[in-house]
Amino acid sequence: MSRIYLIRHGKTEANEQHLYCGSTDLPLSETGVAELKDLHYSIQDARFITSGMKRTEQTLNMLFADVPFTVEPDFQEVDFGAFEMLSYDQLKDRQDYKAWISGDNDSNVPPNGESGAQMTRRVIAAFQKYANTPQDTVIVTHGGVIAALMAYLFPEEKKNRYQWQPDPGHGYMVENGCYSILE
Repeated sequence: MSRIYLIRHGKTEANEQHLYCGSTDLPLSETGVAELKDLHYSIQDARFITSGMKRTEQTLNMLFADVPFTVEPDFQEVDFGAFEMLSYDQLKDRQDYKAWISGDNDSNVPPNGESGAQMTRRVIAAFQKYANTPQDTVIVTHGGVIAALMAYLFPEEKKNRYQWQPDPGHGYMVENGCYSILE
């Protein structure tokens, strides 16, 4: 059975400023680059995949140098639509934002965006294309994507997507129905 590594991209300015950032194609911040320099994962003979966003490709390059990789756009973060690149403080008084965060937050769709449930379906469909192959796979992607996959793979843990979300540059190794944290 192969291993699957799910690694979150390094920090961006949006992460540092606590902005909703999914579909905006940001590079890593200076802090993100500096933090990744301290990380080293010893993974060899693997297939590498990114979401195609700058931040995931930069992270892949910093962690694994110049390895060939595949782009899978379905591993992109949730699209926050009208809330993209805005903070809670900027949004908290807007009626459309209040409607989005109230009730079933996973099913609610932000204006011109996608719901967490829609993103999860997209991500799981993409994941199933790469799972159960003889080759180890490294997927450098986004926190929400990793959280959705971990909740899908380990429902018995009853964790929500925020509890599964790893720190930037970190993630999980999944093998034989078990997981370990990459540090």
